[in-house]
Amino acid sequence: MEIPTLSKNVHIGLLRPLVNPLKCTVVTGDYLYFHYGCDGQDDKGWGCGYRTIQTMASWISHNFPLTDKNRPPPSLPEIQQALVAMGDKPSSFSCSREWIGTFEASLVIDYFYDVPCKLVHVRGGGVQLEQVAEELHQHFEKHGSPVMMGGDRDNASKGILGVCTGDKGSYLLIADPHYCGCQLERTELQRQGWVAWKKVSTLDQSSFYNLCLPQTVRKK
Repeated sequence: MEIPTLSKNVHIGLLRPLVNPLKCTVVTGDYLYFHYGCDGQDDKGWGCGYRTIQTMASWISHNFPLTDKNRPPPSLPEIQQALVAMGDKPSSFSCSREWIGTFEASLVIDYFYDVPCKLVHVRGGGVQLEQVAEELHQHFEKHGSPVMMGGDRDNASKGILGVCTGDKGSYLLIADPHYCGCQLERTELQRQGWVAWKKVSTLDQSSFYNLCLPQTVRKK
């Protein structure tokens, strides 16, 4: 897939949500922001998980330029074909409009880039969601890559680019893949809220969430 001209590092310039946070960690290294329809394929309403995978894949290809990981993000058809080839999906999945989540994301990232992923399950509720903040801090400090987040009641895929923690709770830096339209500069994406800090307490407290954290150390 030829990578379209997409906005890079869309979190840069965005103010922190807290003036004096206890801890604030964000993605390190370059990545591209993928969203609905960005490559000409109409995936509005079903492709958000695929787009977040592409954002994660772009980070891997940008940050491992001299290895076998230096390949462009897979297209939506390539992602579907890979899941069929791995036996995770039936052949009818190819060319479908079926959603995928964090488990499929882990399979795809490993398949194309030889990067295993850690899956974290959050049962829901304020305490559980706050506890995942420390997991994210550790991830960004050690690996630095974007993270994929999805749930059941809240089933919209989210790209997590950072986490900021203060005395009264944490915020997640979210890249929302649901934007559909012409390419926008990062400042406009931020102004419209497609890239924004969201307080953990504003997430659906009755939804469970799963996170896919690429472990960007070559497998033995």
